[in-house]
Amino acid sequence: MAKEVVSGNPLGSAPVGGLVAKFAVPSIIAMLVIAVYNIVDQIFIGQFVGTLGNAATNICFPLNISCIAIALLCGIGGASNFNLAMGRRETADAAYYIGNGVSCAVFAGVLLCVISQVFLDPLLMAFGSTEDVLPYAESYVRVVSVGFPFAILTAAGGHIIRADGSPRIAMLCNLSGAILNVGLDALFVIVFRMGMAGAALATVIGQVLSAAIGIVYLTRFKTVPLKRMHFIFKWHYIVKIASLGVASMVNQLAMMITQIALNNSLKTYGALSPYGAEIPLACAGIIIKVNQLFFSIVIGIAQGSQPIFGFNYGAKNYQRVKKAFSVACTSAAIISIIAFLIFQFAPRPIIAMFGQGSDAYFEFGERFFKIYLFGMCVNFLQPISSTFFTSIGKPYKGVFLSLTRQIIFLLPLILILPRFFGIDGIIFSGPVADIMAFISAIVLMIVEYRDIARLERLS
Repeated sequence: MAKEVVSGNPLGSAPVGGLVAKFAVPSIIAMLVIAVYNIVDQIFIGQFVGTLGNAATNICFPLNISCIAIALLCGIGGASNFNLAMGRRETADAAYYIGNGVSCAVFAGVLLCVISQVFLDPLLMAFGSTEDVLPYAESYVRVVSVGFPFAILTAAGGHIIRADGSPRIAMLCNLSGAILNVGLDALFVIVFRMGMAGAALATVIGQVLSAAIGIVYLTRFKTVPLKRMHFIFKWHYIVKIASLGVASMVNQLAMMITQIALNNSLKTYGALSPYGAEIPLACAGIIIKVNQLFFSIVIGIAQGSQPIFGFNYGAKNYQRVKKAFSVACTSAAIISIIAFLIFQFAPRPIIAMFGQGSDAYFEFGERFFKIYLFGMCVNFLQPISSTFFTSIGKPYKGVFLSLTRQIIFLLPLILILPRFFGIDGIIFSGPVADIMAFISAIVLMIVEYRDIARLERLS
């Protein structure tokens, strides 16, 4: 029976273009939902709390990134190993990758919640908070951190559910919580005037709903039956999950480290500029989250392609692997170019969605939008290539690509350029890092395609 299930798996036989669409669209929606959670809160906070509230959500953003990082470690690590095991017809091990991935996600979420509650003020100050912004950030994190276990379980579970061949359920899981979050944001922030805490509470309740749907699905897992023993920690499976999930996690951790450095640089060099410290912090928070909204589509395409990459590489269907990569890159390139055009020609209306401000506020926001995100049109290749290497069992290359844009290039530029060019050095660091990461991904993929050609000749 297991052999028939594997041989008849559509991942190895259905048209590649349709498969990419089938798996990528729900994944895109799942990633968009994660971005929307942050953006919806930011819109309500910007309109009804003000600039300091916007700055506070930017200060808290590294904790949100931490949740995504852990979810990707457990979710993509578990799903990638699951797909590779199914491709190799190792169905006995497949269930353990799912169960241990879920257990690790919940445990890590509880641990992150405890750390956030105990060390809240030192964390927020380290993230770049000013004294004026700190009370707003405290109010938000005290509440939203309670939802970290649910948020991580939902995000990780989405990858696992898609790996089981149910991308629509994964989409429903995330979308239901997002819709509830929007409604409760309006209720708590506008009607009850609960401010930062109200926006955070709306987020937590939405995450609980999404997590509950995911848990129900796990009790009805399709491909392999899941039993209680599969959720007991086993070091052998955890190591393998971590090895294939680490590239995606490192990419997010790199974003977090860079975000912290960016916040502190904006606070320092913003205070030396005509804009002050709070305006750059508020504007950067808006722009980075809007960019995340568009970039999440690219990430969704990469993650949706992950089961196709992994299954067919494990089954030695190398032509399908290359076809899936080509389709993913073409789709992501189109999205990136559209986002680039929007960011260049309509920055002010986007900023205005998040509340009003002074002339200096809009001046800095528009300039940051146009220059910092100028490399948007080429930064699609790095996340897709990183996911590709992880999916085919080459995590070290995936980790390296995950580090290129954020750590190897952007972080040093953020720390060095402002010393010579002030706050303009921070603004111009973005496009330089994007172009350099793009070149790195091209080089590694050329080498990998040569290796695949060699494997084709041997098979």
